[in-house]
Amino acid sequence: MDIKVNPNELIKANSRCLRGTLKESIVDQATGALSAEDAQISKFHGCYEQDDRDQRLQRQRQFLEPYYSFMLRARLPGGVCTTRQWLAIDAVGRELGNGTIRLTTRQTFQYHGILKKNLKPLIQRINQAMIDSIGGCGDVNRNVLCNPNPEQSALHGEVFQWARRISEQLLPKSRAYHEIWLDGEAVAGGESEPLYGEVYLPRKFKTAVAIPPHNDVDVYTNDLGFVAIAEGGRLLGFNVLAGGGMGVTHDDPTTFPRLADELGFIPPEHTLAVAEAVVGVQRDFGDRVSRRHARLKYTIERLGLEAFRTKVEERSGVRFAPQRPVRFTSQGDRYGWVEDAAGRWHLTLYIENGRVADTPSSSLLSGLREIAWVHGGDFRITPNQNLIVAAVAEEQKATIEALARRHGLLAEQRTPTRLASIACVALPTCPQAMAEAERYFPQLLRKIENMAVMQGIDRQAIVMRMTGCPNGCARPYVAEIGLVGKGPGRYNLLLGGDGRGLRLNRLYRKNLDERELLDTLEEQFRLYAAERKPKERFGDFVIRRGLVRTVSNPAEEYHESD
Repeated sequence: MDIKVNPNELIKANSRCLRGTLKESIVDQATGALSAEDAQISKFHGCYEQDDRDQRLQRQRQFLEPYYSFMLRARLPGGVCTTRQWLAIDAVGRELGNGTIRLTTRQTFQYHGILKKNLKPLIQRINQAMIDSIGGCGDVNRNVLCNPNPEQSALHGEVFQWARRISEQLLPKSRAYHEIWLDGEAVAGGESEPLYGEVYLPRKFKTAVAIPPHNDVDVYTNDLGFVAIAEGGRLLGFNVLAGGGMGVTHDDPTTFPRLADELGFIPPEHTLAVAEAVVGVQRDFGDRVSRRHARLKYTIERLGLEAFRTKVEERSGVRFAPQRPVRFTSQGDRYGWVEDAAGRWHLTLYIENGRVADTPSSSLLSGLREIAWVHGGDFRITPNQNLIVAAVAEEQKATIEALARRHGLLAEQRTPTRLASIACVALPTCPQAMAEAERYFPQLLRKIENMAVMQGIDRQAIVMRMTGCPNGCARPYVAEIGLVGKGPGRYNLLLGGDGRGLRLNRLYRKNLDERELLDTLEEQFRLYAAERKPKERFGDFVIRRGLVRTVSNPAEEYHESD
């Protein structure tokens, strides 16, 4: 391994296919943490080492180490789990985590507040429910997103199966996870990764599969995307996308969000070969010196789209046909009841910011548990942090709806903007967070909703997304209003997404506190109320009005504020 690489590359190269010394680290009770190198390797197993930042200063004053705990993110392709699995997920979170479940924008769930002594028992418990966390994090392909309701039609079911196949195809093949966490037998002799090699990918890699007209997976924000092309309900193939990504570094113009480019159209039988080829090109040509520039979007910027497409074609043996026309109309969830072609019903619930918990004011965790006890179908986690009670028989509708209403799980009495908006976890557990997000967003949103009522625009959904740092986990760069943490209590304000996930927004104002943020939005809402065209979205209005310009080339102009 060339020494002129990021230190993470050396850790991966010396990890013995993701083993490191994790076995020893997890039984060392002298500290609540892992060794520094094992903390990096554990990400490939779905674990993030964290500490409670609310307690950090006090513990420093007491000469105590940080209050370490772990976040574990499961792999759940397409977000589908049985009710039996959900009951296991629920029990494990209450008994071995912090008593909550977090639904994520990667269409899976994660636990927070896991003590090191509970980490292995927790993984073993979810494994008993046929769930794993392999590749939940780390420099590999992450959980594959798909339309969250494969029961909607035969087409949706077929596309969902392709999402599952892509997930399995791009999994690491190392047996380290099974040896360390599940007490499997050690592999005799050497072991290799046929796709990832000894150093895996330069950075994380995200894949999504979309079914027009609903862009509920924000497919253009992913490293690799497949857009289903159908005719008469029959899957013809996929438009393949590559090079999307949300992460940015504040005030570093060499970093930028990017929407994926179209590579072209392929029939279904070439899907896995093309997926492997895209991953292979990124493995071999991605930046292994600067992790800031290691995502696929920068590889494509550096190589050029045509050169990248050629490499993918050469490696896959597939020639891309011209992309087929597609039309997306929305990027959010459809709440309430939806009937499928077979006469079954699907109820999309509202889970604010994805946090499933019982608190003095709500009983979401208990409510979902009660539904799981009586429901004969499945649960589906959406890419917008909500949950669908799927495949409900007609005779069960009233019971399911009554339980959902009793526990505050229905979307009723929420504004369209609140239903369209999401936030990342941020403080107190995320080590990257510069500002609050999940804990603060609901109260800020209430003030924004009140302003919308005053201006008479409260019936118009505005896609708002908040993150505590610029890494973009809640995909704020394709929101109509993006709020990105800059420091304690301060946010960058971004404007101009189109409400469909097809256009980047642009930085409008930097480093605003709450009062400055509300004053700025109030003026914009006043203009929107007075000058908007019929059915014109807020993001389209700010572009037409000239409040911000459309981002044409993010590599050159994204950091330019208007």
